[in-house]
Amino acid sequence: MGVPIYIDVCAISRPFDDQSYLRIRLETEAVNLILSNVKTGYYKLLISPVHIREIASIPDVFEHIELQTTLNILGESIKVDLSKTKARAKKLIRLGFGVADAAHVAFAEQAEAQFISCDDRLIKKCVKHRINIWCGNPVAFCEKDKLR
Repeated sequence: MGVPIYIDVCAISRPFDDQSYLRIRLETEAVNLILSNVKTGYYKLLISPVHIREIASIPDVFEHIELQTTLNILGESIKVDLSKTKARAKKLIRLGFGVADAAHVAFAEQAEAQFISCDDRLIKKCVKHRINIWCGNPVAFCEKDKLR
């Protein structure tokens, strides 16, 4: 059983962003490296209903299908107490988190999974409010776990 990780949709979608920017290319490579370690079983990629809802709203059909397929193959549905998760998400919203971001963080916290995002503002909020799990961008995660 792998180490639980929770990658939000902006990070999983990184390969579909404009790769002409160095930061985006680096984060794309980091996401691909993380997912390759999910394939080997080193990590367990947890997915929540928030993933499904956000991916369903992606207008690009190819991106939508690719992301859904990735989650279907590599992801494992998260098993948490939904009432506790909802209560935590409401608290995070009161602290200034957006609704989807609060839900992602609450699910990750309840599952005690490391939280990976490419959203700098979200990561700063997580650090500021000292969420109960590690959080950072894909490159920082790879550096922390010494992935090569």
